[in-house]
Amino acid sequence: MLVAPSPELTRAQEAPGTLSTASRPSLPPTTPGQCRPFGATITPTGVNFAVFSRHAERVHLVLFRDGQAEPFAELPLDPAANRTGDVWHIHVRGLPADCQYGYRVFGPLMPRAGHRFNSTAVLLDPYARAVSGRHPWASGDGALNGHGADSAKLTRRGRIVSDEFDWKDDAPPRTPLAQTIIYELHVRGYTRHPSSGVDHPGTFLGLTQKIPHLKSLGVTAVQLMPILEFDELDQPHKNPFTQEVLRNYWGYSPMSFFAPKASYAVKRGNQVVEFKEMVKVFHRAGIEVILDVVYNHTCEGNENGPSISFRGLDNAIYYMLDREGRCCNYSGCGNTLNCNHPLVHDLIIDSLTYMVSELHVDGFRFDLASILGRAPDGKALEEPPLLRHIAEHPVLGGVKLLAEPWDAAGLSQVGKFPTWGRWLELNGLFRDDVRRFVRSEPGAASGIAKRICGSLDVYGATAKHPYHSVNFVTCHDGFTLCDLVSYNHKHNWPNGENNRDGWDDNLSYNCGHEGATDVAPIAGLRQRQMRNFLALLMVSQGVPFLLAGDEFARSQQGNNNAYCQDNDVNWIDWKLAEKNAGLLRFARMMIALRKQRFAIGQDQFVNRVSWHGTRLGEPDWRGSDRALAFQVHGVSGQPEVFVIFNAHWEPQKFALPSHLGQWRWKRLVDTNLPSPEDIVEEKSAIRLSPADHYVAAPRSTVILIS
Repeated sequence: MLVAPSPELTRAQEAPGTLSTASRPSLPPTTPGQCRPFGATITPTGVNFAVFSRHAERVHLVLFRDGQAEPFAELPLDPAANRTGDVWHIHVRGLPADCQYGYRVFGPLMPRAGHRFNSTAVLLDPYARAVSGRHPWASGDGALNGHGADSAKLTRRGRIVSDEFDWKDDAPPRTPLAQTIIYELHVRGYTRHPSSGVDHPGTFLGLTQKIPHLKSLGVTAVQLMPILEFDELDQPHKNPFTQEVLRNYWGYSPMSFFAPKASYAVKRGNQVVEFKEMVKVFHRAGIEVILDVVYNHTCEGNENGPSISFRGLDNAIYYMLDREGRCCNYSGCGNTLNCNHPLVHDLIIDSLTYMVSELHVDGFRFDLASILGRAPDGKALEEPPLLRHIAEHPVLGGVKLLAEPWDAAGLSQVGKFPTWGRWLELNGLFRDDVRRFVRSEPGAASGIAKRICGSLDVYGATAKHPYHSVNFVTCHDGFTLCDLVSYNHKHNWPNGENNRDGWDDNLSYNCGHEGATDVAPIAGLRQRQMRNFLALLMVSQGVPFLLAGDEFARSQQGNNNAYCQDNDVNWIDWKLAEKNAGLLRFARMMIALRKQRFAIGQDQFVNRVSWHGTRLGEPDWRGSDRALAFQVHGVSGQPEVFVIFNAHWEPQKFALPSHLGQWRWKRLVDTNLPSPEDIVEEKSAIRLSPADHYVAAPRSTVILIS
């Protein structure tokens, strides 16, 4: 049937921006449609649209042609025929191939009750699988007006896409956690620099051209910073020195939980297909694709923010609100998604299962995951239903689940995050203890031994599997590895926030000079310290996590919160791979050594390890010597491995154990030596003479094999 405007919708009452009944062309043929599935679903005869809104009084489906500012049709939905429960739905035939859509929703404006309906805005469907606008990156196509001051002109519309795609024989690599090496990168920044040498810089397809580098490095999974739709122009600051307009570069401000970012596609409107192509190529190379997902808040900000989607559809359902109807801010970003409300719970589950079943994603890193365990009143739940459902959902059974086990309101759950045998945790304690030890803090030896053993003090009493701990020294949030050894203080002035943003306590050490320098002793020490960090990361139990560019000393010029820098601060300079070829070689070979000798499983490791100091069997747990050594005893013909850490600024002599009265040690690693002597393959290991001791240089790591 043809859905006509409601009788009460006279020309005088029509919402701004709608077509009047006098000027409206003939409407496409419609029927009431189905209430499920949500979103825009292609059928044999047309498209079915379904959207949730419990408190709406009226809903219109608004239809556009690609590139057109005004709709070609606006279809009022009859509550009697086009509503089932709280779901509004309609089936439309004869739509053009480039059709885009949104919703105009009418309802009460009652802020204290949480209702913020705004019929002047055309709202984005939360289940839209592709979104128009921002193609290419930062273009005015479908632009949001900054923070949404003029909501009537918000035109980020849903695209109607088919799930059809020829995956051929695609299969997830399913790399065991014991062999997993995670590598975090930004899709745009990884190939945007002119030195990247790819055909389509800053895109999903451009990223695939860097697979040879990733394979040679030895990583088994890429963790992509947010790739679901966000608005890169939603950023109020300018660089105070250059007046450059800054960008929402990282993308931790989601607009959609289904739609890959339009500007990461080469071809306009082709983002879903190109994302799938990227995943297929990564899988063919044996590399998993993990997505950084942000389910704790949206881009709509606090109660003064724009109505883009969720707020205009049903603010009281989608967000946690206080008694005055204001947004609760456990995310630090203005609002907090009401994750454990049944409707929002289902939205998140639908998003995850869609990305696994249709996009073939291999895992997820959940930003501020502790928020997903909060009740609608904000209290932390002992057994959050959402987290349990994710852990036990059959479609999600084979994927990797990584939790950032804290939120911005002070809830820290490191070692306490609900797991159900599935969840891994980003181990912030590993990061902090390793940084303390490498920068020579006294008393750090005991902590570093616990981290090497897989943080048994944190996780040992739980039922978690041996690879619960995701070990990292650096990630996107903070200093890069190069900056960690080059700066004592953050230098975030270009962010336009008077250097107030970002962490103040970075546990870093600049090796005697703040910032870049060519002074040989300082540059040499920095190279040694970066190798020390990489070695510690790779010999530790857990899942190693690397930040893109750390393998060849990428710097952010001391900026430890570069979320808004869409420039050389964040773009990977691939010339560094040649400039710092020695460090890159060390990283590659250290990853290979880990896979061969240290990825043995936590239980085996703990049962086979013995601890030493400079003297055998006498580890200095107080750490005043700033020295520690451990021996991994070989079984079933496996060689023994002896690892020395000298975090002191002076050389130290370490006694070596003998076997049946004989010393048979060979050197694999010494971070004090120049490349290529700093690390060698086992067949080229250097026999020690004498072999009863080893003098470790200041601030160095040594690995010996029997």
